[in-house]
Amino acid sequence: MRRRKTDYGTIILHWLVVAATIVAFVTGLRIASESPDRNWLNWLDAVLPSANVWVPHMEAAVVLVAVAVGYAIYMIRSGLTRRIVLDKVRLKGLIGRKQARFGSLSVLLVWIFFATMLTLIVSGGLLYFGLAAGYDVITVHWYATWVIPAFAIFHVFVHYAIGKSSQLLRVFRPDRVPPPPPRLDAVELLTMLVEKSPELQNSSKAPLQPDQPQPQDPARAPRETTRPPNPRPTMQQSSKKPAPRRTKPRNMTLQANPFVVAAAVAISGAWAVVAADWLVEDNMVIHRVAVADAPVLDGDTSDPVWRNIQPFSVMTNQGDNFDGRGESKIDIRAVHDGTWAYFLFTWEDPTRSLKQLPLIKQADGWHMLHDGYEKGDEHAFNEDKFSVLFTTLDVHLAGDRTFHASPQPIANAPATMTGRGLHYTPGEGVYADVWQWKATSGGPTGWMDDDHFGPPLEPTPQQVNRTVPYKGGFAPDPGSANYSDNFVFSDDAASGSRIVTPRRLPKNVATTTAAMGQITLDPNVGESDGARWFMMESESDPYSPERDRRIPVGTVLPGVIIAGDFTGDRADVRCAARWASGHWALEVARRLDVQSEYDVPLKTGVFMRVSAFDHTQIRHTRHVRPIRLEVE
Repeated sequence: MRRRKTDYGTIILHWLVVAATIVAFVTGLRIASESPDRNWLNWLDAVLPSANVWVPHMEAAVVLVAVAVGYAIYMIRSGLTRRIVLDKVRLKGLIGRKQARFGSLSVLLVWIFFATMLTLIVSGGLLYFGLAAGYDVITVHWYATWVIPAFAIFHVFVHYAIGKSSQLLRVFRPDRVPPPPPRLDAVELLTMLVEKSPELQNSSKAPLQPDQPQPQDPARAPRETTRPPNPRPTMQQSSKKPAPRRTKPRNMTLQANPFVVAAAVAISGAWAVVAADWLVEDNMVIHRVAVADAPVLDGDTSDPVWRNIQPFSVMTNQGDNFDGRGESKIDIRAVHDGTWAYFLFTWEDPTRSLKQLPLIKQADGWHMLHDGYEKGDEHAFNEDKFSVLFTTLDVHLAGDRTFHASPQPIANAPATMTGRGLHYTPGEGVYADVWQWKATSGGPTGWMDDDHFGPPLEPTPQQVNRTVPYKGGFAPDPGSANYSDNFVFSDDAASGSRIVTPRRLPKNVATTTAAMGQITLDPNVGESDGARWFMMESESDPYSPERDRRIPVGTVLPGVIIAGDFTGDRADVRCAARWASGHWALEVARRLDVQSEYDVPLKTGVFMRVSAFDHTQIRHTRHVRPIRLEVE
């Protein structure tokens, strides 16, 4: 069997595409595993990366962009475009003989691959730069991803059908780059035709030579004449030679190596992408205002200071709910008066969700309404939330330093009960500042929970036994909050089931029920204006069987108790929020520097991220590029 070879330029570009595609594919699957309803990707956990996922994904994308540009230049410069021309002949070959059919099918697959890679590059760029980072673009990117492994399978099969193993092994057998075909020169072609024309004319006028002499009429015979023999040519005559024919030299243009040209253009294209990434940095200015112009924290966006500031907008995605699309556009405005920083966050949320693990009394006792709470992934009966992260880590993709994918990213720690990753920072003394607003727990009383991501914590016995979720390096700042759960669990020895008991019962059931507004147990239906789904400690009493017997079956109670105030470092952030017309508006205030190791001073160069939760515990929206703060 003939040993088939391929030019070394094609081989190099081919394997660069293979390597970059594999990196982009496996890192992309790991990123997608954090999306709702894609936990099945954890079946591939052994082959998926768990650290530094975003950075190699983007690096592979840059390589693919460079190779795509380089391949196009290489094919044109080397004259190999005929390999992939999809014309009428190739299309007819799809219904022709076996060899022609597989050859045409191979070209068709190549163009499907081109179209898929173009779709992935364009949609990925739109997502990365936030130009169109919504549900539709993510869906296109997700389905286009799965065309790649399908193409690889068919690509190998078709080439094997064309030439068996020799055809497959040609990508390991380099050959020289074939010279490009000569260019067509119209002047030269006309010159050749003119020179050829007299020869054609002379040949057409030459007398026919008969096979045998023909008899002639003597009367018509020509008179015989004698001619002297040709004289000997003189020296002057013999020295004359016919003038040489002057022709135009052909293909005198210097031909640069096609692969060198393609490599140079590809490297330039890669640098252009990297430069665009640096130049299009997402910067948000915290404007300086006078103390008298500082906004009032009431959730009202009509303060004059907010009207004079152009909002910084970011589209977040890959969350849960939000009418099934998992996306929310977030607008951010920020000012400071030299001491305090003020933020106004507004984001899209179709419902005002306040139901935080409510309790309902049934004939057999109390039950907590939930869907996923037992593993730390409640995504039905949960309050709306909003989160802000600040970090000083010197990385462009800050999430890679504070989030680690995989069901068990820490080898000696418990696996996550959700199948998703953990938040923690890379070393001792390194903290990322996290603010969490909750629509029922603490938020209505003017507090935003001040938390942090730090080094991985030692697991508790309950976390080791997997009765409560292990949270990696996520923890509240030192201090206390003013909210707590209104339920306790106990095990029934007889049935082996868990019994739910309210911690506190309302003093007046009717008053508590009225405060909850129009009660619906559909988690996708929001609460009415003015409703509150928490009980104050002052309007409730500790649980007792006697009081419980006076509460009728069917009663719904809040799952949150509010008592006291936030204290310590946990009380650094104040807030107020309102919901109207499908949008939350949240005003936040914190000192520029609170002098705490768990908090990040708000200054130029700090990176910020924002996330929205639509009645879900951990399935928040996200964005790829961090926002860099510039403080006036």
